[in-house]
Amino acid sequence: MKKEEFIPLESQKLSEKEVIAKSENYYKKISKRRSVRDFSDKEIPREVIESILKAAGSAPSGANKQPWTFCVISNTELKSEIRKLAEIEEYENYHGRMSDSWKEDLEHLGTDHIKEFLEIAPYLIVVFKKVYDLDEEGGKLQNYYVNESVGIACGFLITAIHQSGLVTLTHTPSPMKFLQTALGRPKNEKAFLLLPVGYPATDCKVPDIEKKSLEEISFWF
Repeated sequence: MKKEEFIPLESQKLSEKEVIAKSENYYKKISKRRSVRDFSDKEIPREVIESILKAAGSAPSGANKQPWTFCVISNTELKSEIRKLAEIEEYENYHGRMSDSWKEDLEHLGTDHIKEFLEIAPYLIVVFKKVYDLDEEGGKLQNYYVNESVGIACGFLITAIHQSGLVTLTHTPSPMKFLQTALGRPKNEKAFLLLPVGYPATDCKVPDIEKKSLEEISFWF
């Protein structure tokens, strides 16, 4: 394999005061991000979604393998089909697969198996992880730290959606094999996350929840 050339890092030369201010400003902005289930059907320019995906694709990955595929769905009929298939799985979850404690933990969020946002949001983005790559002859090529890499890319994706003034929801209608079938994805790809993307509905409301404090989530050594 050809060894990569190295180039100078493009970095900002900031004072300590500027670094502190930028970190605080970013926290203030990202802390307003919320998972949304009430979407507007207002259209979004395609170039916005393209920029969001490019941001997600800039994420780091094991050996720079970039083991992800982003499937973007705006077709009305396909969105309806995905909703139908997702609700079949979600019905089974809420009526048998989930433990009582799991359902109790979800109760305060008011969720159920009905997922109308899958049809209302103008775009659905399905993130697939490439368990392995395929060469031109169909042979397997190894990928590394796939779950970690795709998870990081999803973090970039969700942040880019928020930074663009849009909203989303991390939807995981487990099991998600139906997405691989519905979208005709190859055998080396497995559905990882489904994200409806759009503007919030005019009357959108979100649960009044709190995040854990810094003291609860961090230890300093």
